Amino acid sequence: MNGTKNRRMSPLATIFMTVFVDLIGFGIVLPLLPTYSKSLGAKGLMVGVIMASYSAMQFLFAPVWGAWSDRVGRRPALLLSTGGAAASYAVFAYGSTLSDSMALSVILLSRVIAGICAANITVAQAYIADITPPEESGKRMGLIGMAFGLGFIIGPLVAVAGQGAMGRIGPGILACAICTTNFFFAWKFLPESWRPGLHPAAPKRSRFAGVQHVLGQPVIGFLVFIFFLATFGFTCFESNLAILVTQNFQLNDKNSYSAGAVLFSFAGIMGATVQSPGIWKSLKKLGEPRLVAISLLLFAVGLAPMPWIKGNVPLTWSNLFSANGGSWWILLLFVTLIAIGSGMTRPPLFALIQRCAPAHERGLTFGVAQSGASLARIVGPLFIGGLYDSHPAWPYLACAGLASVTGLLAWKTLTRSSEIPANQAQGPITA
Repeated sequence: MNGTKNRRMSPLATIFMTVFVDLIGFGIVLPLLPTYSKSLGAKGLMVGVIMASYSAMQFLFAPVWGAWSDRVGRRPALLLSTGGAAASYAVFAYGSTLSDSMALSVILLSRVIAGICAANITVAQAYIADITPPEESGKRMGLIGMAFGLGFIIGPLVAVAGQGAMGRIGPGILACAICTTNFFFAWKFLPESWRPGLHPAAPKRSRFAGVQHVLGQPVIGFLVFIFFLATFGFTCFESNLAILVTQNFQLNDKNSYSAGAVLFSFAGIMGATVQSPGIWKSLKKLGEPRLVAISLLLFAVGLAPMPWIKGNVPLTWSNLFSANGGSWWILLLFVTLIAIGSGMTRPPLFALIQRCAPAHERGLTFGVAQSGASLARIVGPLFIGGLYDSHPAWPYLACAGLASVTGLLAWKTLTRSSEIPANQAQGPITA
C-alpha cells in the first residue's frame, strides 16, 4: 500500500523531473553536434542535415505520439519515448568513437531516433492538462518551460565535464546514463493520468487527417499558428545570435564562444524565471489572452534593435564595468526582453489550448502544436541565413514585425473570442 501511495503523492513533481532530466540529456548533446560534425569532415550541408533531422522527425511524429497517448494513456508514451531517447544517446556515443563518413552516418541515425522519440514535451503537456484545473493550467504549463530552460543551462555544463573526463565519447555516455536513470525513475514513480476506457475514445485518424482536424478548429488553429510564429522568431534569434555578436563586437573565435555561452545561459535563466510559479501568480491576473499578446510585443521590442548594438571589447566581467562595456549592458537588456517575451508565451498559450481542446484529444492537439514548433525550427535558420546575407538587420526586423502583427491580432482575437471556455468550464481528469 505504501509503495502505491508514494507513487501517487506528487505526479506534477514527477512529470517535471521526467522532462527536466530528459532535457539535460538533450542539452548535453545538442551544443556539440556542429563541432563534432565539422571535426569529422562534414560539409556545411551535412551539418545542416544533422542539425535539422531531429526537428524534422519531431515534426512528423509529434502528432502521432500525442494521438497514441489519447488512445493508450500518457504513461506508456512517456516511458517508450524516454527509453528511445536513452537509446539514441547510446548510438551517438558509439558514433563518437568512429571516424569519417561512418561516424557521420551513425550520428545522423542517433538524431533521427531522438527526433522520432521526442514525445516527452507533447505528452507531458497532455499529462499536466489531465491533472490540472483550468485556472491553474498556465502556472503548471510554465513548469515545462522551466524544465526546458534549466535543462539547457545545466546540459552544456555536464557536456564539458563529460568531455574532459572521458573524451569525445563522454557526453554521449553521460546523456545515455541520465536518460536511462530517468526511464527507471518514471517507471517507478509516474502514475497514469489518462484512462481511455473511462472517457470518450479518441477517433482513429491518419496523421494528415488529425492535423487537419486540429487546425480546422478556429481558435485552436490560431493558437497553433501563434506558437509556430513565436518558435520561428526565437529560433531565428538563437541560430544567429553568435554570428551577429561576433560581427558587431569584433570578437575572435574564443571570445565568440564565451559570449555565446554567457548570452544563451542568461536568456535561459530569464526565460525559466518568468515561467516560475511565483512570477506566474502575478502575471496570470492579466488573463491568458492578454499575456499571449503582450509576450509577443515584448519579444518584438527586444528583437528589433539587436543589429544596431555594437561594441569593441569582449564580454568579460571586468569589461562589463569598464568605460567600453555599456554596449554589452544594452545588449543584455534587449536579450532580457526577448527571453521574457518568449518565456511568457508558452504557459498562457498552452493553458488556452487545454481549455479549448476536448479532453480526449489533448494529446493530438498538443502534438500538432509541437509539430508546428518543429517546423519553425527547421525553416527558421534557413530564413534568417538567407536574409542575413543580404543585410544583417532584415531578418530581425522581419521577425519583429511578424511578432508585432501577431501580438496585435492575438489581442484583438483572443480577448474577444466567445469560443474560449471560461476557467471553470472543465476540471482535471481524475483517473
